[in-house]
Amino acid sequence: MDKPNRYQAVLFDLDGTLLDTANDLGAALNHVLKQHNMPQVPAEAFRPVASDGAKGLLELGFGNALTSLDYDLLRQEFLRYYRENIARHTCFYQGIAQLLTALNKHRLPWGVVTNKPIALTEKLLPHYPLFQHCAVTVGGDSLAQRKPHPAPLLYASSQLALEPEQCLYVGDALRDIQAGNEAKMTTVVAKWGYIADPRECDAWQADLLADHPADILAYIL
Repeated sequence: MDKPNRYQAVLFDLDGTLLDTANDLGAALNHVLKQHNMPQVPAEAFRPVASDGAKGLLELGFGNALTSLDYDLLRQEFLRYYRENIARHTCFYQGIAQLLTALNKHRLPWGVVTNKPIALTEKLLPHYPLFQHCAVTVGGDSLAQRKPHPAPLLYASSQLALEPEQCLYVGDALRDIQAGNEAKMTTVVAKWGYIADPRECDAWQADLLADHPADILAYIL
């Protein structure tokens, strides 16, 4: 089949959009908390913060105690554990594998633009064979700027030899939509992701609010 006329590529955030990484990130947080005799954080508390990475999770777990501890050391402990257990519980969200397979079928390139460090991203993706079709991968430290700055998205579109207006960007956080809008891409909120209150994304000024990955396919095809 021919590619859709309007969109020539789809770019995705990673954590909370393509992959549900919260349980592995939460396990890393609870490991560090245990090492410092701090209370464990339940899944219902860490899931909405998972998109905020090590910083957000450590702030959640340690609270005010973080100011009296060595943050850099805690972050290293967190990342070490996470790196060693990176794909233990992580999985595709329901419908994502079908979406990516359909994009491949329609010869529509897709890629990942995430704030996750590129080394961790490149360690995680090979655990899921569908990512061998990923046309471009940009991590949070691939460039000097990260989302909500538009630079990572502009870089990704340039790597695909496309204009930003030809790309659709899908994410589950305000910074994703801010970056996509600033880059002049069509933006989509992945409402299945790490959003504490789905009503909050109504004010993000995205072009589409998607309840399910199938909504994206219907939108572009």
